[in-house]
Amino acid sequence: MGPVATMSGGSYAYLYAKPVNELVSWDREVESMVDRLAGLGYAEDAARESMEFLLELRRARVRLETMQQRLAPVWKAVEWWDSADSGEDEVKDALVEYRDA
Repeated sequence: MGPVATMSGGSYAYLYAKPVNELVSWDREVESMVDRLAGLGYAEDAARESMEFLLELRRARVRLETMQQRLAPVWKAVEWWDSADSGEDEVKDALVEYRDA
């Protein structure tokens, strides 16, 4: 079964162009929680683990941004094909470039 043509653009909410920050957006809230826990004076252990969580989240963001940069042309090609803005050849071309990178 082939792709279903839909209205132009947005088949995948422009996933290829979304900032990773929108996809992983907790870091402000977690940072606030770290500060709040640290300020309590009796939750140092939870504050430390929350800080570790925040650092992992930030490391993940960097890894995800790198992956997204590599995948964005492929995602865009698929989105545009499924939106009837381009064709399968563009997907295949994007995959060749992705695989050669």
